[in-house]
Amino acid sequence: MKADVVIVGARCAGAATALLLTRAGARVVVLDRSRYGTDTTSTHALMRGAVLQLHRWGVLPAIVEQGTPAVTATTFSYSHEDVTIPIEPKYGVDALYAPRRTLLDGLLSAVAVESGAEVVYGVTVDGLLTGTGGRVRGVTASAGARRHDIEADLVIGADGLYSTVARRVGAAPIVTGTHAAGTLYSYWSGLPEGAYHWIFRPQGSVGAIPTNGGTCVFVSIPASRFRQEVRGDSVVAYRRLLREVCPEFADRLEGATQIEDVRGFGGHPGFIKQSTGPGWALVGDAGYFKDPATAHGITDALRDAELLARAAIAGTTGAMQQFEATRLDLSRRLFDVTDEIASFPGDEAHLQSLHRDFSREMTREVRALAALEPLSCPSPSSSARHVA
Repeated sequence: MKADVVIVGARCAGAATALLLTRAGARVVVLDRSRYGTDTTSTHALMRGAVLQLHRWGVLPAIVEQGTPAVTATTFSYSHEDVTIPIEPKYGVDALYAPRRTLLDGLLSAVAVESGAEVVYGVTVDGLLTGTGGRVRGVTASAGARRHDIEADLVIGADGLYSTVARRVGAAPIVTGTHAAGTLYSYWSGLPEGAYHWIFRPQGSVGAIPTNGGTCVFVSIPASRFRQEVRGDSVVAYRRLLREVCPEFADRLEGATQIEDVRGFGGHPGFIKQSTGPGWALVGDAGYFKDPATAHGITDALRDAELLARAAIAGTTGAMQQFEATRLDLSRRLFDVTDEIASFPGDEAHLQSLHRDFSREMTREVRALAALEPLSCPSPSSSARHVA
């Protein structure tokens, strides 16, 4: 098989990249080891930049139609005060949303297929094909007992935190984080929340995120402590930590119903890796991961999917280098602030300053996305051969 682009991973980063490339006329094959519609660990929350992109791509209406509640404010609760910030209409965005990943990833994948991508589930990519000078020219994959070689002009790793593509190409870290938080979370019904609610205490944080499948309630503590505290029964640890970090919020849960099992993430230091090379690129957590403390991961993924797709469509080395430079410029301060927030600073005045700094960087990010010209979509016959 020969394609213009092979994308490894059909989650939001890979599916969004496929959607944009196929709309530009490229022949795209997406391979994912999981099954269609499966869930994954996520903070769910979309920030303004992500909502703006989904709106422009024509995907947002389906997210709303599936019962994803509109989030009209964000509340930051500190030990001695609450700060509520309304979501002001701007750039065509008048609310935020937090779709479950079964909805978001599945929808982006389905729209990519409608646009012409070939998305295949249950396939494990275990190697790369290389040519002259070590240039990547495709992937090796297995589905059951059958093996496949798929050649492509560009291989994109969108295969998550432990990316096979990143490992195989030896993607070097540009920035590495220091801190990490461990998180337990579940979903609740009967918990009225019209806002993203972030609660910060010196010993940890608690949050509530309204989704189309119940309100996601999480508790986070330093990763070093997480490994000691979460042993055996995660349900018991979840309830105990919620009450330890914020007893007032734990009391609110007495009138609500937990509707799914407790899930956990033990934490991982963040990184920004080199994300382009001869015949390959990385997007999503494969190339850039930061602690979930700021719930900005999906927004990162969708932003970089568009920036990478534009560079690939341009089809030049310079365009790919510009993708790297723009991604780093928009990410570096967000990364550094998140890493510091994940250290659980005890000085709340400093913590509030970090949140304001993060908000300013998100505003800069949205301005950059809003300034992008609409993607041109030439006919498949003329554009496919120009995707580098």
